[in-house]
This record gives sequence, C-alpha cells and structure tokens, in this order.
Amino acid sequence: MESILVYDTTLRDGSQGEKINFSAEDKVRIAQKLDAVGIHYIEGGWPGSNPRDVQFFELAKKVPFKHACLTAFGSTRRQNTRTEEDQNIIALLQSDTPAVAIFGKSWDLHVEKVIATTLKENLAMIYDSVAYLHSQGREVIYDAEHFFDGYKNNPDYATKTIEAAVSGGADVIVLCDTNGGTLPFEIEDIMGKVCPKIPVKVGIHTHNDCGLAVANTLAAVRCGAVMVQGTVNGYGERCGNADLTSVIPVLQLKMGQSCMTDQNLGHLTEVSRYVSEVANMTPFNGRPFVGKSAFAHKGGIHVNAIMKTPKAYEHMEPEVVGNERRVLISDLSGKSNIDYKAKELGIELGGNGFDSKRIAKEIKRLEHEGYQFDAAEGSFELLMRRLTGQFKPLFQLESFRVAIEKEKDIPCRAYATIKISVGDQQEITAAEGNGPVSALDNALRKALNKFFLVDLEKMHLVDFKVRVIEGRDGTSARVKVFIDSRDQRRVWSTVGVSTDIIEASWQALEDSFQYKLSHT
Repeated sequence: MESILVYDTTLRDGSQGEKINFSAEDKVRIAQKLDAVGIHYIEGGWPGSNPRDVQFFELAKKVPFKHACLTAFGSTRRQNTRTEEDQNIIALLQSDTPAVAIFGKSWDLHVEKVIATTLKENLAMIYDSVAYLHSQGREVIYDAEHFFDGYKNNPDYATKTIEAAVSGGADVIVLCDTNGGTLPFEIEDIMGKVCPKIPVKVGIHTHNDCGLAVANTLAAVRCGAVMVQGTVNGYGERCGNADLTSVIPVLQLKMGQSCMTDQNLGHLTEVSRYVSEVANMTPFNGRPFVGKSAFAHKGGIHVNAIMKTPKAYEHMEPEVVGNERRVLISDLSGKSNIDYKAKELGIELGGNGFDSKRIAKEIKRLEHEGYQFDAAEGSFELLMRRLTGQFKPLFQLESFRVAIEKEKDIPCRAYATIKISVGDQQEITAAEGNGPVSALDNALRKALNKFFLVDLEKMHLVDFKVRVIEGRDGTSARVKVFIDSRDQRRVWSTVGVSTDIIEASWQALEDSFQYKLSHT
C-alpha cells in the first residue's frame, strides 16, 4: 500500500459549521482522540484570530501527542507589512507547533477585489511568509486558497502563486477547492497539468457545496495528492468539508492507499460518534461507513440473504471500521428478521406460544397503530422478551400527575408526582423539571433509587422527538414519541404512541428505564 497523510481540520474548519462551537477544552479532548487513532496532522485553529484558539495552543503545549503533528493555521502576511512584524505570523510562531499552515490567494479576483492589492504584492506576500516561517524551523504547509477557481480564471497567475510558495520553501502545497464548486473531472484535468510542475508534496482540500468533496478528494489522490485534508463527519462551513470518515476507508479499503493501521481503522466509528457528542450534534444515521444505518437491513429478502452470506447486500464487513450489522424490525419484516434479532439478543423463541411468525404478525399490528421499532430497538427488545415470557417489568406505574405553571415573564415550570410499585412495595415521589417529561424523568429516578442499587445519575436522555402519525385530526391526532438514552456503555432508543403526548412520552420513558435496569 502507498501511504497517504491525513490532515484533520475539524478543530478549525469544522468548528465553522453552523451550530458547532467547541471550547478550548473540547478541542484538546478531540485532538487527543484523533492522535490516538493515528491522524498525521491535527490543525488546532487560527491563533491570530481569536482568544479561544490561543488558549487551546497553550493547553496543547502540555499534551504529549504520540502520533500527530499539531499544526497552527493562519494567513500570509498582510500587504505592505514586514513579515516578522505581522501579528498573524507572530501568533503562529508563539503557538510553538512543529508545523504551520498558511493560506494565500490563488485567484486574481480575490487579490484585486477582495484584499485589494496588486498581483505582484500578493506573490511577495506568499513568498515572504513561507520563507520566514521556514527560516524559523517550522514545517510549512501552504494552502492555495481558491486554487481551482483561480486556475480556471487565470491559469498563469494561479501557477505563479504556487511557484512563489515553493520558492519560499513550502514543504507541502495544498490545492483548495474553497467554494466547493469544482467537479471531479475538472480536478483531474487541472491537477494533471499542475502536479508534475510541483517538486514537493501535494495535498487536496475540498468543500462539499456540490456534494462532491469526497469524490474530489479521491480524484486528487489518483492524480498524485499525498495529503488529504478534511474533517470528522464532514463538519464545516456552509455544506461542510470532505468527510474523513468516508475518505479514509475508501482510500484504504477500496484504493489500496494506506492511511492508518487496521487496528486504528477499527476505531473510526467510535471517533465519529465521539466528535458528534462533543460537538453536541445528533449523529447522522445515514453517514457511510460509520452511521448507525450504514449496515442496517430492513427488508425480509435482504435479511434472509445476509443470514446466508453478508456480502450479498454489504460491500464490506462493518467491524473493519468499528461499526456493526443491524437488522431492523418493522411491518416490512419477515420471519428472517425476527430469527436474526432473537439470535442477536439471546432470546429463545417459542415461549408463550410466540414463534417468529407470530411475533412478526404482532409487530405488523403495532406498527399499523403507529409504533416504529426500527428506530426504537430498546422497546423492541423489551417487547420480544415480554411476548416470549422472558421479561417481567421491574416496576409498575400506579399513577402520575403532571402540572404546568406559567407566570407572566417567567418561563414555564413543570411538576410531577408519581406512584410506582416494585413487588409488594409502593413509592410516591415528586419532582420538578424544565418541562413535563423532564419532571416525570426526575420523579421516576427518585422513586427507583429507593429500590435499585443502580447509579441512574450516569443515565441521561440525549434526544427527544415527537412525530404526528396522522395530521388530519389536528390536535387530536395520534403522536409517537422517541427517546434516546445513554449511559457510559451504550445508547438505546424507545418509543411510545398515544393521542396524548404526555402519555406517549411516559411509555417511551418507562421503556427506557426498564431497559436500563434490565441490563445492569
């Protein structure tokens, strides 16, 4: 296998994505995770642009990175400024990273209309900045911003900007599709003309505005790029950057280009979900390779086939990237789906007269009423165990009451009183919360703590979704509620259905706690 350098810019470019806001401490945690899986370069941020990135680099000085080369990002010197006096350049050096990445203008439109300088001065800015940073003992990665747009508009000038960076001593030249508008065949055409003239390593940096960031990155590697830049989960400004969770496995598994060890590749799904968690972003189930649905099968014919030979409907083994095969249960399910799930969960069929055929029939009935078990595997497992007599509820609801209080200019407050029974004992507790579900959650925890030696504080709800099943009845319509919960080891989903949103929420909440207690 040939070796490709992976350059992660999640902490800089990724943090520019909408709704993503990393603290300096968050960035340190993610950097350590990336280092642990063998990422070659980690771009920590732009110290010349904000205090948070300055703080990150100060914290990072105390972190012993084992594999990654921490990199500070910035721009070329400003026009008509001495390089050694430019505050951006000074901040880069003060970050004390072994490598620095600076961007410069490749597109004459940007030179003349955006930064309003001359084409000659822009070339000097590139050369001077690279040369000075190189003289200070830094590895210099030069990002040719808007290179492909610049080349299409004025190929001679775009080429001269690259030559200026090479003359200054750049170690790597990264060609950037900053607007994300270039197509794969254009990438191949332009790189085919440019790469042979570049005497140093070439990298690629693409954005996803046409949905082609990964494809463009792969096309660039085919043309000689040996460094790929991107972000975990494709986070980034506008439509995001090239998603490294797709780029890495495609390069390694499909194109014979080594990016990391097989052992580290097996942690790719874990890294994807970890970054999602720290970014407070709901993971996208349909994300290739690492998404929850990437190896999920729902149709009975598909399930029947993969039980015989998985490659019939899978392009690779999910375990290679740390993912897992999943069989979904819905009204499309057949006996094969039930048989597969029963084996996976260790459930013996036939108890209470419920074999796979009868269970499939019951699921079809419930889904007709509005339940959706392919998105609520926690509730499905409990249902299977109940039907086959292999699960007895660990607590029973006797009653609950929820009250909402609203005063002028004060947010709503919710209060819940709950009565449950465990065996022959009963417990009544009350609690308040930010809303009715939060209040019920808090009250149920207090009650269960009286009976079970389980640390329920480490279990928390991570997502709450409400869906209207049929909207023609207006506010009387049936709704389904999904709750995602997690503890230190797992994430599980439960569902409830009712014409009353509070009752549906309770059903999902109760299943969540029953699942947690039964797996302790």
